Amino acid sequence: MGSFGASCVLLFGFPKSPFSQPRNVILGHFISSLTGLFFLNFIGDNYISMALTLATAISLMIATRTVHPPAGSNPIIIFLLGSSWDYLIFPTLIGSIILVVVSLFYNNLHKNRSYPEYWF
Repeated sequence: MGSFGASCVLLFGFPKSPFSQPRNVILGHFISSLTGLFFLNFIGDNYISMALTLATAISLMIATRTVHPPAGSNPIIIFLLGSSWDYLIFPTLIGSIILVVVSLFYNNLHKNRSYPEYWF
């Protein structure tokens, strides 16, 4: 998933950022992808639906305090691929969990770093 590249920049380059915390990474990607899949399957594949799904995904991430900026592109990726519901589990959920686990190992190798700042 293209947005994982930007997630890596945050996780490995800026681990103290609120956007880099596990809750934000995992739930941000999950909520954004779920929103994209919902709109694609129940509202339709058109430019108005794309705009509404982005606005809804961002609003939901803000409301749940799980903002992860790279996840904002997930609905567009889902629309462009015409993804099925399986996309929510793989690559979205499994991929974001793997990113967080690798980030845990990498960021805690350095004695000057401590990741995460918080879990919930």
